[in-house]
Amino acid sequence: MADLLRVALLTYATKLRGSVVHTLELATALTELGHEVCVYALDKDGQGFDRAIPARVQLVPAQPPPSRLSPNQATDALIRQRIQEFVDYFLAHSEENHDIYHAQDCIGANALVKLRQLGRVANVVRTVHHIEDYASVYLRQCQDKSIRDPDLCLCVSDRWQTALRDEYDIAAPRVLNGVDLKRFSLASSGQEDALKARYGLTGSPIFLTVGGIEPRKNSMRLLAAFAQVLTSYAQAQLVIAGGATLFDYEPYRRSFFALAETLEQQHGPMIGKSVLLPGVIPDDDLPTLYRAADVFCFPSTKEGWGLVVLEAIASGLPIITANQPPFTEFLSPAQALLVDPGSIEAIAQAMVAVLEPAIAQGLVNQSRAVLSQYAWSRSAELHLQHYRRLLSTHGHSPANFKASKK
Repeated sequence: MADLLRVALLTYATKLRGSVVHTLELATALTELGHEVCVYALDKDGQGFDRAIPARVQLVPAQPPPSRLSPNQATDALIRQRIQEFVDYFLAHSEENHDIYHAQDCIGANALVKLRQLGRVANVVRTVHHIEDYASVYLRQCQDKSIRDPDLCLCVSDRWQTALRDEYDIAAPRVLNGVDLKRFSLASSGQEDALKARYGLTGSPIFLTVGGIEPRKNSMRLLAAFAQVLTSYAQAQLVIAGGATLFDYEPYRRSFFALAETLEQQHGPMIGKSVLLPGVIPDDDLPTLYRAADVFCFPSTKEGWGLVVLEAIASGLPIITANQPPFTEFLSPAQALLVDPGSIEAIAQAMVAVLEPAIAQGLVNQSRAVLSQYAWSRSAELHLQHYRRLLSTHGHSPANFKASKK
């Protein structure tokens, strides 16, 4: 049997967003294969993850962000602080040693690069889920360093594999995302009606999106498109779940609520009635929330992959998403309504079209074929191949790598 590895996985938060979910699922799959995994997560509220996993978890205390700074200065200062919190934690826990150190984001990767310079860790792996267009010079430099300086860069889609090659001259192996078909399924939990009552889902049809109000989630165009749907379906509701993020999108959020207020002149009360913003959904509620909806609408302009799309497919929802990678890497026009994310009219037309039962059922039937291609166990196996290759090329087998740390 191949040597078992000790793997450290770093993630920037305990609130469940795409790369955080990826971290926990990868940790679970690697653990189930017999490897020793520890997830290190910055934890700002002391609550930890809203999910138990079989791997070990170490919560890294994250202090409140700096105050009395401009929004841009505050974001830069916060990222510096979060990187240093990881560095300080590992330096203070020198007995914690692993064969592989793997960050899923810019913060963890920059921390590991610093720790490698200090001789605390022997390697740095980073998965690039997507590349941001930061306005801040510091954040651009931080992102570039987190991509250029690791010993191994991985990615999760063809789109970002191409971007890493063209923009950074890095050949990044692609690893899979997955979906937990035991967790997300067509099977009713019996809690759907109770969940609807708890969240105020009284309308019909119910359009769901997950990810909060952000520019790259295309929230304002989705809202404007939904307002057009209300003209024909006055009882429709749009649920925008999620929203935990390190970054301050307050100017965009203000614009979103201003648009909602303007739309009320024609459609009546929006926020709290036609548009529901439940915030971060408890992890146990999310599978039921998918099944309580009628349509999953995700016209995002930039994603690493779109884990929530796979979750929605597994839950039996017809999908509306953007006609661009990475979505077009795994979905055809027969499996989802693929729309121009820059066109409010196109999004609105798809939202109306998908309400035709034959169209919705056809999308659901066709899209389920993609699920078998994306398993976390397969993702773990791919990761292990690249981990072992890295250890081999660095002159360390797992056995003598561990011995060198004694």
